[in-house]
Amino acid sequence: MSDTKATVRVTQVHSGNGRKPGQQATLVGLGLNKIGRTRELEDTPSVRGMIRKVSHLIKVED
Repeated sequence: MSDTKATVRVTQVHSGNGRKPGQQATLVGLGLNKIGRTRELEDTPSVRGMIRKVSHLIKVED
């Protein structure tokens, strides 16, 4: 087994303004709070759940 962990690249493409507070908090939890921000996150079930919650606001690249 290699020591490299799977990652997923997430980019915010829509604003969180006017969204439900839980969706805004999820964007912040992913490290996104402005349009165009990109984060490379570890591909875990918890991160995948957060991505699913705000999938309409972000773009995901494996």
